[in-house]
Amino acid sequence: MNDRPKALLFDVQGTATDFHSTIRHAATAVAGDRYPDVDWSAFVNDWRAAYFEETSSRPKHAAWESVAVVYRRTLDTLLDARGFELGEAERAELAGAWARLDPWPDTVPGLQRLRKQFTLATLSNADVSAVVQISRHGDLPWHAIFAAEMVGVFKPDPRTYHLAAHYLGLEPADIMMVASHKYDIRAAAGLGFRTAFIARPLEYGDPALADAGFSSEFDINATDFVDLADQLDC
Repeated sequence: MNDRPKALLFDVQGTATDFHSTIRHAATAVAGDRYPDVDWSAFVNDWRAAYFEETSSRPKHAAWESVAVVYRRTLDTLLDARGFELGEAERAELAGAWARLDPWPDTVPGLQRLRKQFTLATLSNADVSAVVQISRHGDLPWHAIFAAEMVGVFKPDPRTYHLAAHYLGLEPADIMMVASHKYDIRAAAGLGFRTAFIARPLEYGDPALADAGFSSEFDINATDFVDLADQLDC
């Protein structure tokens, strides 16, 4: 593309990493041969939805609460409501899996190509410590890590995007927000950022549950990070 951005910001959970498969595998490992009839894919999606509901409905000036706390509280609520008898250590192990998310197969190859020509950074709603752990776990080659925790609000609050622009020392027009969640890049676009939509049809396990359709409202629509690198001539 002409007049390319100078930096790319990436959402992490869902866009760069496959949270559904990772958490489903963690849940089945923790549960073992107990609850053989449970649909763990549905459980993961219910858990993710409960997390999203809590973070998106948080009062604007509420005291900050870590994502780790939100994931653990919503996990306890779901397990107790379903009568799943997992012990404290098992619950902690399962909740901690959100900091061990596996990257999609295209993530590292795409980022390795992109980082040769662009500054790469995260802009995640996950805790800073979780993004660090995820990045180490998947060997994700960012140049910098930014997270909502740094300003005490969650995306799509404008302060999260302005945080990244400020510390990158760039204008929004010089930065491209990359995400598989349209609300995220629409919020960034409203602030003057460029946008790249990454289609992740298996983000929730079932393609019928994902909004993976391309749209002309975004500067780039890509099937994955390798396709993004191709379109940015990397």
